[in-house]
Amino acid sequence: MNTLMTRSLMALLPAVLCAMASIAQAQPAAPEAPSADAPERHEWYQHHHWHERHEWHGGDDNELVSVGHDSHLPAGQRAQSVVSVLGSAISEGEAEDVVSVFGNTRVTGPVDDSAVAVFGNSYVDSKIGGDAVAVLGDIELGPHADVGGDVVAIGGTLKRDPAAIIHGDLQTVFAGHFGGFEWLRPWIKHCLLYGRPLALRPSVGWAWGVALSFLALYVFLALLFRASVSQCVQTFESKPGQSVVAALLTVLLSPIVLTLLCITVIGIAAVPFVVVGLFCAGLFGKAVMLAWLGRRCVGRHDAGPLGHPALAVLIGGVIVLALYLVPVLGFVVYKLLGLLGLGAVVYTLIQAVRARRASGGVEQHVPQPPAAPSAPAQAAAPGPASAPSAAATTPAVTAALPRAGFWIRMAALLLDALLVGILIGLLHHLFNLELLVLAAYGAVMWKLRGSTIGGIVFDLQVVRQDGREIDWATAIVRALSCFLSLAAAGLGFIWIAFDDGKQAWHDKIAGTVVVRWAKGVSLV
Repeated sequence: MNTLMTRSLMALLPAVLCAMASIAQAQPAAPEAPSADAPERHEWYQHHHWHERHEWHGGDDNELVSVGHDSHLPAGQRAQSVVSVLGSAISEGEAEDVVSVFGNTRVTGPVDDSAVAVFGNSYVDSKIGGDAVAVLGDIELGPHADVGGDVVAIGGTLKRDPAAIIHGDLQTVFAGHFGGFEWLRPWIKHCLLYGRPLALRPSVGWAWGVALSFLALYVFLALLFRASVSQCVQTFESKPGQSVVAALLTVLLSPIVLTLLCITVIGIAAVPFVVVGLFCAGLFGKAVMLAWLGRRCVGRHDAGPLGHPALAVLIGGVIVLALYLVPVLGFVVYKLLGLLGLGAVVYTLIQAVRARRASGGVEQHVPQPPAAPSAPAQAAAPGPASAPSAAATTPAVTAALPRAGFWIRMAALLLDALLVGILIGLLHHLFNLELLVLAAYGAVMWKLRGSTIGGIVFDLQVVRQDGREIDWATAIVRALSCFLSLAAAGLGFIWIAFDDGKQAWHDKIAGTVVVRWAKGVSLV
């Protein structure tokens, strides 16, 4: 079977390459009406006109190429290639190649090389020197067919006249009948080429049927899982950044996870479940985004019919269907809604897992920093009557303070990177050491001040989890571990957004956390 597929693809490749080259080189010319004495053609050609073809000069370098219409080479004429995309390629004269993509190929004149139909049917009733190929279409050989190469039908059937001659092999791969994909051509022509999922055309009515069926499915999901849809919408509204990060991580890590599962023998059984889970999350995410869009339009209602997410999904779906008609924007909206919806669902699941883990664990007591002594107590305390020291009035910086989140830490890191970049810009000989200089800068600042300049601006400080002061060993290990966090596509830094303790990978390695320091207290 592998040899058969290889030979089939090798037979198809030259003709497809020829078609691509012909399309790239073709220059449109004025349309020309068919001659009165032309023989009768198929009904799928009678309603088309000439389009984007070369003038004939009697040489062998002429090419007949059309996009969106049929290409027809009359009897008695010769062309190097007869190519049609979203149309049929008909050759009654002499040609070197005859190729159609999303159309039918009909050859009744001699062909030097191959006759190919991709997503269409092939009919051969003459002598051809190469192969006759149909991909996802049927092949029919007439009584005068004389094929010098192979006859290959991939995803289609073969009908052969007893008088037809085949000098090569006869190959049928994944035999079946797909009807030439006639129904798909209008959608490609009026929707795909415009970058939109839908168009106001009767010929793409099946696409509207599919879109409305999915909209009904999304409404049904909102009726069935009202609380879950509302929770996901609330997550997206309150945590949009984390939802986007969750979506990007899911898209990036899903192929890696599936590959790792396939490598292991036991993990192969889990692959279908993972794929189905991602598919269901994507469907549910679309319903969530439609509910979010409809909720933005009708306003926020906690009770009554207007507060039901199913109504919001219906209103959002109507708006999205209208946006699907806009060229380019239609596909952008389609992909963006799917991505954001997936992220909202995934991050909601992450939050649910965190809440379940917290409720099942032992409640932790977070110690509060000691309050500064009152004035009478200070007066009664023994010792010289002097102003209290900073250590007596300022609480200690410990891991018990509120943890710094992902975005504020990234803002501080960006500020530090800009400062280091400006410094390196002044020192031209250090252009190849940006990351190393940034790591050294961080290690020194963490040791001396417990924070970088960016951290000071945003009231952040790095502390050890065990409460001890940061020494040089901890600062250097943390700085070097930042390279590991960066090497894995920045996943070590992104981990802050999902970790319970808001620790990056380099924090976990060095045993540190980043906390929020009280505003107005100088760290320098």
